[in-house]
Amino acid sequence: MSSDVSEVDQLVADVFARACSSRGILEHITGRWGTLALAALAEGPFRFNALRRKVDGVSEKMLAQTLQALERDGFVHREAQPSIPPRVEYSLTPSGIEVAAKLRDLIEFVEGKVPEVTEARARYDAAKVRQR
Repeated sequence: MSSDVSEVDQLVADVFARACSSRGILEHITGRWGTLALAALAEGPFRFNALRRKVDGVSEKMLAQTLQALERDGFVHREAQPSIPPRVEYSLTPSGIEVAAKLRDLIEFVEGKVPEVTEARARYDAAKVRQR
């Protein structure tokens, strides 16, 4: 290798480093639509419109962009069957299954904490009103 940086050094990812490519990957996974798309696909393969209905509120454009990014990163598999009209189905790759399991754990944690968070928000808001 001709540069001063060894091959191993180039492969070390550090999400806290500004230029690290892992930040973009993390953004694709943890963005609102990425998280929800991956969690939905953990339930099994979906066609585009069925996935869009499952991920309530996502626009067609945002879902398409999200799926494309996740496919490029290797988390989602897109299979287009040669039929008329074309039948396209999305599913998780082995890496997608791993990351979706972690996201499902986080989602379940968040859902379980909703009452506690609601109370914390109410206390915070009440304290802010008293400070005025």
